[in-house]
Amino acid sequence: MDADELGPHASGNSSNAAPAADASAPKARNAALLSLVVPFYNEEAVMDHFFAATIPVLEAIDGITFEIVCVNDGSRDDTLAMLQARADLDRRIRVIDLTRNFGKEAALSAGLDEALGDVLVPFDADLQDPPRVIAQLVDKWREGYDVVLARRSNRDSDSYLKRRTASMFYRMHNAVCDTRIPENVGDFRLITRDVANALRKLPETRRFMKGLFAWVGYKTAVIDYVREPRAAGESKFSGWKLWNFALEGFTSFSTLPLRVWTYVGCAVAAFAFMYAAFLVTRTLILGVAVPGYASMLTVVLMLGGVQLIGIGVLGEYIGRIYVESKKRPVYLIRDRYQANSASNV
Repeated sequence: MDADELGPHASGNSSNAAPAADASAPKARNAALLSLVVPFYNEEAVMDHFFAATIPVLEAIDGITFEIVCVNDGSRDDTLAMLQARADLDRRIRVIDLTRNFGKEAALSAGLDEALGDVLVPFDADLQDPPRVIAQLVDKWREGYDVVLARRSNRDSDSYLKRRTASMFYRMHNAVCDTRIPENVGDFRLITRDVANALRKLPETRRFMKGLFAWVGYKTAVIDYVREPRAAGESKFSGWKLWNFALEGFTSFSTLPLRVWTYVGCAVAAFAFMYAAFLVTRTLILGVAVPGYASMLTVVLMLGGVQLIGIGVLGEYIGRIYVESKKRPVYLIRDRYQANSASNV
């Protein structure tokens, strides 16, 4: 694969990489270009619904032109073929085909790197985020904001368990992490070209995009909307993937899980010292007592469990260091498709 087929993050040093395309290229009639960035992974069931819902909304927004940057994240169904067919019919649709499934965070990074727009809108293909909200994001951007967040005011379309666990995640994350992420705000938002360029400068390969969006800052506004059920298909996030995603968020933006074991160790040591003092005093006053096997076993197992948990937390951070030290690319691009301009490696 040629070097120019790797995105800026894929080079291992995003700050020195050449842009994937000239973001300053002239736009038609000086209109602002909006890039809708959409990762796709096995979304053939929702494909027709997605384009039927989004294109009319984008066409109706005054004063902009648009492109839809579709990132195929190693789909195993007919998603890629269907995206290629769409791109052949409409030059406003561009398809970025990754070499395999790198995960949503990597696919989103690839789309943001490849997008040419003055403003960029990350978006999910499942249509749980209504396309009509994009016009509201654009209106707010025109008021002078660099970032416009779309906040879910109602999540009744999600299960009760998912709503509760999501609420717990946001609260715990913001309690232990230095970088706060807005509650009930996903990837759906509008960012300007300056914000996108700032994100490109961040070198990490294990990318928690919600946290990175929050970390770069910029002038931010929020609009509320009601999330809807999926238009078709099934969610690709299992409970186990969501759990690992939450761990990624904690370990990406906080060292408290490491530091807390210092306090746990001090507390256990203080308790052991006080208990030893109690035993000495009791022995001096009442004489030698026969030690209990059950209590001894309980203490040993408790301390062993605490130590193993501490080692596990330490392992999470060492694992991140190990992955980052390799400086592997976040993603690799196999093909780019656009009407009359397909490039093949």
